[in-house]
Amino acid sequence: LTVKNDETLELLAETAVSQADAGADMVAPSAMTDGQVRAIREALDDAGHEAVALMSYAVKYESAFYGPFRDAADGAPAFGDRRHYQMDPANRREALREARIDAEEGADVLMVKPGLPYLDIVGDLRREFDHPIAAYNVSGEYAMLHAAAEKGWLDLEETAHESLLSLKRAGADLIITYFAEDLAERL
Repeated sequence: LTVKNDETLELLAETAVSQADAGADMVAPSAMTDGQVRAIREALDDAGHEAVALMSYAVKYESAFYGPFRDAADGAPAFGDRRHYQMDPANRREALREARIDAEEGADVLMVKPGLPYLDIVGDLRREFDHPIAAYNVSGEYAMLHAAAEKGWLDLEETAHESLLSLKRAGADLIITYFAEDLAERL
């Protein structure tokens, strides 16, 4: 199977514009398609949506921490896998390279996904870029704390707070998390 990059860019741009037309303040495309940030930024600007922010999944790692979401959403690919477009967890330099490309193409926010296993990368992006940095606290991070709390091994609220605080301390300006409603006041 071959991804049709140019056709995909057109569809991503159209989708982003339709979301902006519907009132979105920010779009966050996760396709990891080469050139998507530039294509979407240009389409948004051309459609009069210069103020709509674009959050780039700048550093999206191949990760076992996505498992609970995929299981819940029945989101495993019907064929192949997603690894061909997700980044190698062992390659730290690729993160800066990919984030730099997205920043140059017009990303307003640079995101690291997942967050906790890659605190070093969150810190790298914070030091390297004058952009808001986001960290995605994914389903596996959330599930492991819940599982440990159910066993009585950890206090859920305290460990959740500490884990999110570590993302903030590493340099995240934004944290996307399932714990948001429970812990927003404390952070």
